[in-house]
Amino acid sequence: MVTLPEDSMNEMVKRFAYLEAEMAKGGDRADFGALAADYASLEPVVKAIQTYRAAEREVADLRTLRDDPSGDREMRQLAEVELHEVEDRLEKLAGEVQILLLPKDDADEKGAILEIRAGTGGSEAALFAGDLFRMYNRFAELSGWKVEILSASEGDVGGYKEVIASVKGKNVFSRLKFESGVHRVQRVPETESGGRIHTSAATVAVLPEAADIDVDIKAEDIRIDTMRSSGAGGQHVNTTDSAVRITHLPTGIVVTSSEKSQHQNRARAMEVLKARLYDLERHRADSARSEARRVQVGSGDRSERIRTYNFPQGRVTDHRINLTLYKLDRFIEGEMDELIDALIAEDQAARLAAVKAEA
Repeated sequence: MVTLPEDSMNEMVKRFAYLEAEMAKGGDRADFGALAADYASLEPVVKAIQTYRAAEREVADLRTLRDDPSGDREMRQLAEVELHEVEDRLEKLAGEVQILLLPKDDADEKGAILEIRAGTGGSEAALFAGDLFRMYNRFAELSGWKVEILSASEGDVGGYKEVIASVKGKNVFSRLKFESGVHRVQRVPETESGGRIHTSAATVAVLPEAADIDVDIKAEDIRIDTMRSSGAGGQHVNTTDSAVRITHLPTGIVVTSSEKSQHQNRARAMEVLKARLYDLERHRADSARSEARRVQVGSGDRSERIRTYNFPQGRVTDHRINLTLYKLDRFIEGEMDELIDALIAEDQAARLAAVKAEA
């Protein structure tokens, strides 16, 4: 039987009751938003704890009924049968509560910055990068999220050499964070007259969106340069200095944005810079917690090959969890939930195993 931390659960239930009481008071209080966010994050955990404890009480009652020598024999037999069913349910509930009690990634509920870059494979790699962006865009639509392209460099025959976008919505980063790495495609390019299968690749990076509270960028730590730039995809000639390049001097991180509006370019470039600096700090913290990093599904290293999309065989394979789905046509149209759920489940299992090893 799973052993749950009763003290931690009691603290959560007490905290939840306090938040519920404070919010019920209403009023125009400045911290209402923070209270509501705290309440929303605790609610599923506390509801699961309450369901678990109700099952615990049911088990205790059934055991009392079964073990009562003065009770009706038939009732004792019925209690024995029902007890097995409730004990099985209790074990399952304990596992669910244990997962909910795992330490949360503070960035899970944030939006994300999605960066896709063509790798080896020339024009075919750029086309594949375009296909990946369309796949994530479709997945975002199905999830009720909003995608906005921050900067893009188109390929010579289509697709993207590089595309950077913001993805906003509920739990975006928690659903996309395992997408970082090298994605490989095997297919016959449209330009291939001999029907030979080519292999090319694109790199995906998913960074948690950073708020001002997460990253403090000092004015003296950045250099902002403006440049002449054509519009998106080179379709329009812009004769003003609108493109913006921001260099973060302490880290050497360089971010550019080259849409029409210089003001908009500054805002977009700063958004990406904040995300990269926040991601850098998170990786430093992960390195300090080396054991935690070892149990993650994939290291988040962008040079790690994580997935292969094989079009002739209609399959997509995630190499980290050795899962192959023979539904590439639907996957590439944004139906990614099955694989993402499997990655999250594997990560939870690995973290649970680490917690048990430490206990």
